[in-house]
Amino acid sequence: MFATATRNFVEEVDHGGLLIPVCSLNDTIALLTVVVKRKRFWLWQKPKYLPTDFTLNDLLAGDPPIEPVTTETDFITYNGTYGDNIQGTMDANFVHSNVNLEGKDSSKLQSSFGSLKKEEMNVQRLLQDSKGRVLDMTHCLIQQTKEKHKQVFGIVKERIVTTKPCSVIEEVQQGGQCGGALSLCGPKNPKVSLKENGSLSKDSNVTMEIPTHTTIAYALIELEIKHDGCFELCLMSDTTGGFEVDSPVTKGVLGVSGALAHTSENSCLRQDLEQLNDHFQLLSSLPGATRSSLLQQLTEVMQHRAAVSTLQNALDQICLDKSPAPGDVSMTESQKQNIQAILDLVQQSGQVESAQTGQTTSVLTALHLISSALDEMTNDCLAVLGTCCSHTVLQAMELLVQCITSGKGELPLSSAGLAALTGDAYEKTVHLFGSFSVFLKKDGDTVKTELNQEPGNLPLVLCIAVRGLASLALCV
Repeated sequence: MFATATRNFVEEVDHGGLLIPVCSLNDTIALLTVVVKRKRFWLWQKPKYLPTDFTLNDLLAGDPPIEPVTTETDFITYNGTYGDNIQGTMDANFVHSNVNLEGKDSSKLQSSFGSLKKEEMNVQRLLQDSKGRVLDMTHCLIQQTKEKHKQVFGIVKERIVTTKPCSVIEEVQQGGQCGGALSLCGPKNPKVSLKENGSLSKDSNVTMEIPTHTTIAYALIELEIKHDGCFELCLMSDTTGGFEVDSPVTKGVLGVSGALAHTSENSCLRQDLEQLNDHFQLLSSLPGATRSSLLQQLTEVMQHRAAVSTLQNALDQICLDKSPAPGDVSMTESQKQNIQAILDLVQQSGQVESAQTGQTTSVLTALHLISSALDEMTNDCLAVLGTCCSHTVLQAMELLVQCITSGKGELPLSSAGLAALTGDAYEKTVHLFGSFSVFLKKDGDTVKTELNQEPGNLPLVLCIAVRGLASLALCV
């Protein structure tokens, strides 16, 4: 609940920037706090940030401690409300009976952070004060982090804090109705008639009070650390830190990056997807009932940002042979059931050998790939994609992905697979693809695709999500 609110805040005020949302109220984040940046499972994923209980001064060898010179300025006044409504009905008529089901699910998250301030550290003064200083390489935090070789130290250089008590409020309403009629008939007239109607509703209203001086977002300076404890500050946003590594083969800095080294041009995008092709083929080869259930459950999960993140964290833990951690306590029972249903299907499906490469790929890895892409999406993109999870629309989107990666750049609108891209479905597709630097434009009876050549992994994230969902929707 708090994590969702801070993530929404960062998406609104600094999307694609340097601010990192705080995930837990239990994290104490001040200037100079040491944060561990951890590389994720997939190279294109954004890294995870793990705040520690230590500051830079705790890791320095010798005295005196560094006293940061700071400035405090007004940032913005922020109040945001996010919500969604889901409603569905089903009617079934049989010879002697009929059943109707109706369900409603709505949620609203209101974040009233009020007036916010930004605290910044004078980086030039920090450079002067840290010159000639070394880290105590025997410190337990350094030892434990260095051993894993996939983690980097960063120190907090600025943070966004609340200036007065504020709140995060989540309201959830769930309701359902079930009605039915059963008639037992003789040769002419019904003799027995049974009717039953039932309803179930569940409401929740959770308010979280946030105290003054709570950090809701922060930015880092990464450290490049030598084996003797000397360190340098990575001042440019495109440079990453790491620990110096000594080995008979190589000697250098082991950096961590959340993005691939190359730009997302058509050929590179095609190569990236080809390397992941086994995962998509595995999903499409699953039994129809399994694919249908997975697609249905994923579509439900995609309606809620917190549920997507919880599913991703659960799959992360399973990939590491650990038990899934409890999810967001504010999630509804239906969201928890959807996630558990996905985990159960993953465990039941096991592993499958690829007919092309002969390598064994697990359904867990394939689904972890898809959920990783979904977890990289903004709330808006998740909502749009969630409404496009029909077989026909996903098939059309996959054709557009193939068009992009093939380099052709255009498709005739008369193509059978594109028949679903009309009216609202086309507008949603244009908006979704445009959010990932893929631009669609109608030109007569063709639709043209164009990639933004700026560096980044947005097109790859989109293509993975579309191809993964389309693999599950195949012949459902």
